[in-house]
Amino acid sequence: MSDNKTEPVNSELKITGVLAEKGVTISEQSSIDSLSQRGYGAAENDVFKLAFYEVLYLLDKELLEVKDKKGKQIDFQALLQVYEKTDANAWVNYLVYRDLRSRGYVVREGFGAGTDFRVYDRGAYGKDTASYMVLGTQEGKPLSVDNLTKALRHCQSQKKELVLAVMNRRGETVYYSVSQLTFK
Repeated sequence: MSDNKTEPVNSELKITGVLAEKGVTISEQSSIDSLSQRGYGAAENDVFKLAFYEVLYLLDKELLEVKDKKGKQIDFQALLQVYEKTDANAWVNYLVYRDLRSRGYVVREGFGAGTDFRVYDRGAYGKDTASYMVLGTQEGKPLSVDNLTKALRHCQSQKKELVLAVMNRRGETVYYSVSQLTFK
């Protein structure tokens, strides 16, 4: 009879990354290929980099280990603290990212007008453009109408739907479709 210890079962090798200023860099080519096929990371100036929310997600899934430049391993909590120094909305961004990924969406960094993420329909990543742009916020935290209007106009110009992801007080993400209302 076994002693009933369970280990995380991963059919993949654990990827190792090194902490950088705005995320984590990956240098092993097979890891880069594996990650980019699944919609993670981006190449910047001949360096493959994962954003902090991607790293937190992969750490949580036990698919990645992160080390500092001296080779010391960095855990989830320490990495979150580093991320929070660069982004006041770090925890909300991570939770929204995690929720969307767990629903089977490929989630990439947003571009322009304050949007946090681009979200691809299931199975569309690499074949089509993102359908949605997501703006994350926390329940009770003020969100200016000007910023929301700017994001909406940007999404409309890109022919994408704006989704407002609100993190409620229980840590659940609630999604709202945002559109312009015009009266006749």
